[in-house]
Amino acid sequence: MKNYIIGTAGHVDHGKTMLIKALTGIDTDRLKEEKKRGITIELGFAHITLPHGEQAGIIDVPGHEKFVKNMLAGAGGIDLVLLVVAADEGFMPQTREHLGILSLLGIQNGIIVLTKTDMVDEEWLEVVKEDIRSEVQGSFLADAPIVPVSAYTGDGIEGLRLLIEEKLQAVQQKNTSKPFRIPVDRVFSVDGFGTVITGTLIEGTVTEGDEVMIYPGEKLTKVRNLQVHNQTVSTAYAGQRVAVNLANIKKSEVERGDTLAVPSSMQNSLMLDVKLSILKECQREIENGSRLHLYLGSRDVLCKLVLLDDREQLTAQESGYAQLRLTDPIAVKRGDHFVVRFYSPIETVGGGVVLDPAPERHKRSDPAVLESLAIKEKGSLEDTIRQAVLEGSPKFRPLDAVRESLDIPQEEFAAQVKLLEEAGELIPITGKLDLHRDYLATLQGQLTRILEEYHKSNPLQAGMRKDELRSRFLPGREIALCDKILDWMEGQGHIRYAGQKVALSTFTVSYSESHKRLSDKIEKIYLDSGLASPATDEVAKQFAKEKETFKQVMEALQDDGTVIALSPQIAIHRNYYDQAFAAFQKLLEANGQVSLGEFRDAIETSRKYAVALLEYWDRKGITKKVGDARVLIQK
Repeated sequence: MKNYIIGTAGHVDHGKTMLIKALTGIDTDRLKEEKKRGITIELGFAHITLPHGEQAGIIDVPGHEKFVKNMLAGAGGIDLVLLVVAADEGFMPQTREHLGILSLLGIQNGIIVLTKTDMVDEEWLEVVKEDIRSEVQGSFLADAPIVPVSAYTGDGIEGLRLLIEEKLQAVQQKNTSKPFRIPVDRVFSVDGFGTVITGTLIEGTVTEGDEVMIYPGEKLTKVRNLQVHNQTVSTAYAGQRVAVNLANIKKSEVERGDTLAVPSSMQNSLMLDVKLSILKECQREIENGSRLHLYLGSRDVLCKLVLLDDREQLTAQESGYAQLRLTDPIAVKRGDHFVVRFYSPIETVGGGVVLDPAPERHKRSDPAVLESLAIKEKGSLEDTIRQAVLEGSPKFRPLDAVRESLDIPQEEFAAQVKLLEEAGELIPITGKLDLHRDYLATLQGQLTRILEEYHKSNPLQAGMRKDELRSRFLPGREIALCDKILDWMEGQGHIRYAGQKVALSTFTVSYSESHKRLSDKIEKIYLDSGLASPATDEVAKQFAKEKETFKQVMEALQDDGTVIALSPQIAIHRNYYDQAFAAFQKLLEANGQVSLGEFRDAIETSRKYAVALLEYWDRKGITKKVGDARVLIQK
């Protein structure tokens, strides 16, 4: 079954509440003050059973100018609006403002209801109809039906019911697969139950017992019970008006304007990137830097307007990209509609749509920012995801976080990511992270500069130690993430590994003549000494006058495998290392395991060097000590 929300809008005292009572039998005037004054100050709620049995919630939004903020709180989530115009008064200033606000909030479906027809004659009725048709030209109600009714006599009410049902059949069902959220428009306490909030479930489903979070305060609670249309239910669905009884939450801990949602499904923001459109009725210039009231969902916060192009102001019917910098945090999603009003005196300015709920602070007139916002506003799903990953890459934002910020269903998002990966535009780094190829090109440039500088200063080194490179290349990032990116660079042939060192793939160790002479001398010492080589410190003493050069050349000989460092003080030439390992393998083939004594005798050396070789292989994971013997674990 589909779920619908119907809203009323129009000038004060044009008969909205009486119309709803005639349609539903429910009086939505709730407050004593409303009864006394005869106007709806806060939101009134009812529900209607349609001719074929489906039910729809009805929101009676206030009409008086003083109470426009309440009208804004109720307008979100409306599937069909009834724009109410009294036949004896016609279109009024607040009617125009409400129509403009409804347009800004993205409402596209409506009926114009001409009330109080029992108070005028047919000739006047036709005049009012013509005037209404003129007023709504260019709006989403330009071709909407005009239905004359009288709540007093009942004339036209049944026909209106049938038309409402017909119009609702064309409404696209709200998404129940997304995480649920409810902008809170009322909070009250019920004896014996505790705190209750009401609002429109604009997406997702919520079930009794669910853990929920109140934003922006991020308080965790549980759903004690639910009501829809005054009936207790176990689950509520997107498109329903719902009352939620919250467990262990005081009335003071939640307020109108908060959002009830799935824990961790939203993030608080103090800045929003938006497309702002100014109402044609606006009589004032909206200057860059203006202080405004922002109405979004049921929330009202103050904000500063920053126009992001080079204009210093916007006037009636103009639009542009802007950043709203808020005084208090708000939890919103991309695609949410909003309205802004002047701070003082209060007057509706315009509104629009949220393009990025968590942007960086932008400089004005930045072509890259304007291009990015154009993609977020008008781009295809593929373009939007590509741009979001590009912007998230420097922060290494996981794909799940990108998807949540875009508010795109998982299957659609995954399909587009796969296409972008196949096209080589997005590069999988880990199971949860893709980076844009342009950002990887930037990282590749940074890595090249670091290694070029290192190779220039250390021409004899096979490469830069990986731990040192990580700290310079991606300081503060996880080792595993850095290594994954280096692995990708290595796979692309940009760098190569030399043990625990990293070098540019084009780099080769470069010996000067003096370096070569020193290298030959060091190598001869190890060739002449066999397995019983002198301690490393003893070798270094022979080159005390060129201590630093010796250190560099010795490390180069170890890097290229000419000399094998078994321990800090024992090193042997590669020739003798290979001979020793061949002897070990021969013993192993004969006995299945090799003892220290057997190995020492086979290679005709002292215990000191035999132990050094065996322990070296143990550390490398080549052999393993079992009792007093070694076995081979890696060929």
